[in-house]
Amino acid sequence: MRISIAFAEKKFDEFNRLIFGGRLPRVAIELCAVKSFFGECVCRKRRVALGLVECYDYRLRFNIRADLPERDLEDVIIHEMIHYYIGVNNLRDTSAHGPLFRSLMNKINERFGRHVTVSRKIAEADKEQFLQAKREWRIVVLLSFENGKTGVKVLPRVLQSILNYYNMGHKNARIREMKFFMSDDVYFGKFPKSSAFNCCFADRGEVMEHLAGATPVVCDGRSVVLNGRRYVVR
Repeated sequence: MRISIAFAEKKFDEFNRLIFGGRLPRVAIELCAVKSFFGECVCRKRRVALGLVECYDYRLRFNIRADLPERDLEDVIIHEMIHYYIGVNNLRDTSAHGPLFRSLMNKINERFGRHVTVSRKIAEADKEQFLQAKREWRIVVLLSFENGKTGVKVLPRVLQSILNYYNMGHKNARIREMKFFMSDDVYFGKFPKSSAFNCCFADRGEVMEHLAGATPVVCDGRSVVLNGRRYVVR
């Protein structure tokens, strides 16, 4: 899905009421075509009394070239609204994504089940995927924890990495179930890919929606079966 001004304005009003208590003034929405970010909050600056700098004329800018799932676009909008909230309320942070920003972001994610992240830049390796909707096949692990949380892990398409992760997971008492899939859904591009034994927590309903067309991968710790073919480490 590519963002539009109508969509951005609608979601701004919705999240303003839901998340920010309706306290944010309406702001100009702009679209741009760039290769460096999904969204940004910009403003003009001028010097006022006592040498202080005042910010005004806020605008939220979004990348029209980014083709993302709707929920990801919503998270991009919320990310920029956090910047806007900090700016219009003259709050101070140590950096663009300092402790204040992270605190607000984490509270929003926890309370509203969002997946807003600190990074809003498009990594060089992801430009083709997100800006031109180029799909990449990934090994995705769906983890169910004893405390009810859902984890997502994206592994390299390397047999040994899959087997190692499976075997380590079955030694972890906190993990109730692991399911492996092969998916080309761009949604999973936002999760870091590595062989490390870790994962990212996510909303289960959202993850299952994106796994709807995925291919199951069967693993027994010694071999992997994909599309009826068994792969074994030689």
